Amino acid sequence: MDHSLYDKRHYPVVEVREGYREWARTYEQTVFDEMDLRLLERLRTVDWAAHPRVLDLACGTGRIGAWLRARGAAAIDGIDITPEMLDRARDKGVYRTLALADVSRTGLPAGGYDLCVQSLADEHLADLGPLYREVARLTRPGGLFVMVGYHPHFLMAGVPTHFDRAPGEPITIHSYVHLLSDHVRAAHAAGWALRELDEGLVDEAWLAKKPRWDAYRGLPISFLMLWQREPRTGAGRRGPSPGRVAPGASRSGPSTVS
Repeated sequence: MDHSLYDKRHYPVVEVREGYREWARTYEQTVFDEMDLRLLERLRTVDWAAHPRVLDLACGTGRIGAWLRARGAAAIDGIDITPEMLDRARDKGVYRTLALADVSRTGLPAGGYDLCVQSLADEHLADLGPLYREVARLTRPGGLFVMVGYHPHFLMAGVPTHFDRAPGEPITIHSYVHLLSDHVRAAHAAGWALRELDEGLVDEAWLAKKPRWDAYRGLPISFLMLWQREPRTGAGRRGPSPGRVAPGASRSGPSTVS
């Protein structure tokens, strides 16, 4: 669903490349860790250092790549569709390679990664199916895909992906609303099994940084899904694979809602 159905702010809308080209300069000052890094920290079943080949999809300025490197990920590749974002990511010095590419059509070799991560980009895709299929193609059987997204409930509350082009001049980057069930359908169709689910709320940590958001207190603002690519077993049937999980963690990956 196009976000215009829910938009309550009615800022001027720009397309993705234009928006992130302009936002690159101030992105890291306006996107808070509570949006995505806090959810990554709460994952219980991923041993980040155990995955030798990692792909950061829609890597942006490299925030996620830097976080992964600090947790032991050795070889990290990144892709993004915005050259200005890639320039910022390159400055961090944490990526093995960086490439200009679309997350749904990367052009990268099949089966080349043990772990793929995408953060805060799915709301810019009109259709989730091509993304989940492409990441399944890129990931080895039993490999993992960590998806962090802008929560559909918050988008439906009327708040688009936006930033200030200049002081007092907010703009919206064209967005779509995908329900969590949309993710599940698209992922299952591409051969993924859900291992963990977490959701982040607008809480005191958020309100300390954005006091004007008190009206949104308690609403879900972001979500995390941990998917595992199911290997085929027997006569074309899919079967579970434990993958590489943190020592002592449950292999079933029960959901966590916070």
